[in-house]
Amino acid sequence: MSTHAPIRRLAVVGLGLIGGSLARALRAAGAVGSISGFDTDAEQVRQAQTLGVIDIAAASAEQAVKGADVVLVAVPVLATGAALRACAPALTPEMILTDVGSTKQSVLAAAREVFGEVPPRFVPGHPIAGTEKSGVAHSLADLFRGHRVILTPHQRQDAAAQEQVAWLWQAAGARVVTMEPQRHDQIFAATSHLPHLLAYSFVDMLGRLEGAEADLFPNAGGGFRDFTRIASSSPRMWHDILRANAQPVAELLRRQIAELQELHQLIEEQRWDALLGIFERARATRERHLARIE
Repeated sequence: MSTHAPIRRLAVVGLGLIGGSLARALRAAGAVGSISGFDTDAEQVRQAQTLGVIDIAAASAEQAVKGADVVLVAVPVLATGAALRACAPALTPEMILTDVGSTKQSVLAAAREVFGEVPPRFVPGHPIAGTEKSGVAHSLADLFRGHRVILTPHQRQDAAAQEQVAWLWQAAGARVVTMEPQRHDQIFAATSHLPHLLAYSFVDMLGRLEGAEADLFPNAGGGFRDFTRIASSSPRMWHDILRANAQPVAELLRRQIAELQELHQLIEEQRWDALLGIFERARATRERHLARIE
């Protein structure tokens, strides 16, 4: 796979689905010696140690980081600054620091606020994998296998640190690509953040209709489950993501509202051919996308 040797110690700050899954994956791949971990939720730390996700249950982020070669910050994006600040006393210039946040400009801004400038050996990352479940109990060693991980290097990026982080993700089975942070946030506003917003809004709207519990939801079929699955994701996490990437999401939401108003008008005016044309165009777009990725 590579000439890289396994790292001696990994510190995971944030023992949720993503942090726990990467720890499991690296252990399974023989890419890490020992793993220390910390979470502000003591129950997550206890479960992580019980499940064998970590070897050392730290009492603080600082304690987890001491002596580590690589520090993984896997917390909700709005908690990034606090997590970096908690790690800072134990960080050394030789340590590699990386994250898994779904927005990258906000993460880089947090790093600048905490450190004064983005450390050269900080490698911003975002794995494009997950489930609607949360918590270390749901972590999986193969969660990243075959999935993309996007690294968004910055102007002061240390190339060796970036290469090491890329190798760790490859050891976990992921395909690593690089992208400019601003473009990353624009893309994921469209492909991830707005869809979650729409799913939450749709389920909330239906839930407030008369008869929702009595006969609406009990008669919902597979299409409803497919469309609304992501509304079972962590509300707090997605609140934080949308807040961290508000401007690109708001612009896309404005365009989506205009599209919905157009659909409403077509139905009101019974312009069924025009409605069919939109459906056909959308289907063709999705089929082209599926053909490319397959």
